Amino acid sequence: MPKTATPLNDTRIKALKPKEKRYLIADGGGLSLEVMTSGTKVWRYRYSLHTKQQPLVTIGDYPAISLQDARERARRYAEIVATGISPIADAKKDRGASKTLNSVREFAEYWYQAEIVNKSESYRNITRRQLDKDVFPAIGNKALSAVTAGDVLVICDKIKGRGSPQAALVTRNVVKRMYEYAISRQVATTNPAQQLVARFIATPQSRTRVLTPDEIGSVLRTVYSSDMARPSKLALHLLVITMVRKSELIEAEWSEFDFDAGIWRIPAERMKKDREHWVYLSNQAIALLTELRELSHSDRYILPMRRGYDDRPIAKSTLNAAVRAMNTDVQHFVIHDFRRTASTHLHEMGLSSDAIEKALAHSIRGIKGVYNRAEYTDERRKILQLWANFVDAQIDEGRKVVIGKFGLAT
Repeated sequence: MPKTATPLNDTRIKALKPKEKRYLIADGGGLSLEVMTSGTKVWRYRYSLHTKQQPLVTIGDYPAISLQDARERARRYAEIVATGISPIADAKKDRGASKTLNSVREFAEYWYQAEIVNKSESYRNITRRQLDKDVFPAIGNKALSAVTAGDVLVICDKIKGRGSPQAALVTRNVVKRMYEYAISRQVATTNPAQQLVARFIATPQSRTRVLTPDEIGSVLRTVYSSDMARPSKLALHLLVITMVRKSELIEAEWSEFDFDAGIWRIPAERMKKDREHWVYLSNQAIALLTELRELSHSDRYILPMRRGYDDRPIAKSTLNAAVRAMNTDVQHFVIHDFRRTASTHLHEMGLSSDAIEKALAHSIRGIKGVYNRAEYTDERRKILQLWANFVDAQIDEGRKVVIGKFGLAT
């Protein structure tokens, strides 16, 4: 027999907490409450039509729509379904969507208040600017359902004509995310921006991206709340705080680490400059590596491929793919930006430039580099511990996910 749902009550609803992924709690009669990762609770109605399961119908947010009202709407939708008709149109009318969210401008404002207003200041400002400057003048008064890929392409081409291809790509992404939300709220069925391939809008440019402190925290909190494998989460955290290149971490072997001395010796053949490089491990890095060792099934590599393969490290594309799959507010960054970010912030802290360059395995240029043979051991150890502490502080700002105990030094 099918499992009978335990009816909800207000006390139980208020006790429901957000998790890493959104989840549904059934009330019965097709009515469910979806708890979003943000903590928002949304009533949904589940139904089948002509023996086929249909997409969930959105009723509205709790407590704006009470349990009693949600049950009444679900009962009414069940009567409509019994006649062989989808209740989506009635649900839209009940939410006022047909009247107030018809145009691009109206829905964009609704989306902005629902999804963007609580993001970082830079993210809000970028989204607001692209909507006001380019999207609204072109298609703001157009019906949401009437916008085509050609309309979005015209907007992007106009921005590129101003000499701003990257801004064109940002605008395309704003429209794309807005329509993704519209589809999830069942006020649109297609995403016109989805059809425009990013690489045809903007070509790659030289990298100058530096993550702000807020963005560092946001990226790592998103990493830990994502569904990527735990070793990948730890690896990305290690890339941030050790300041090494991605290939240097991926190909690392356990034999290179001396945990008692707190040193990782990367052999010359794996270094860009063909010279052995020492990484002085912070308390946090040692804790991350210790957990990786517990998770690893390889006696050789710290990031081995999954079981069933030869003993070899993960592919170089694995971490890039994991980052691309993340649903993060921080836009337009790649893994290599972590090194530039660390260098920039450490220099801004007034620390020794030569020691920072050595920690990054950079050569000190000019006549100074020829005569300066110092390795700055003490300074580099302090720098890497200070940087790991700094990164921890950014993660802790607004933390809502369990990340781990990674040994913050006092």
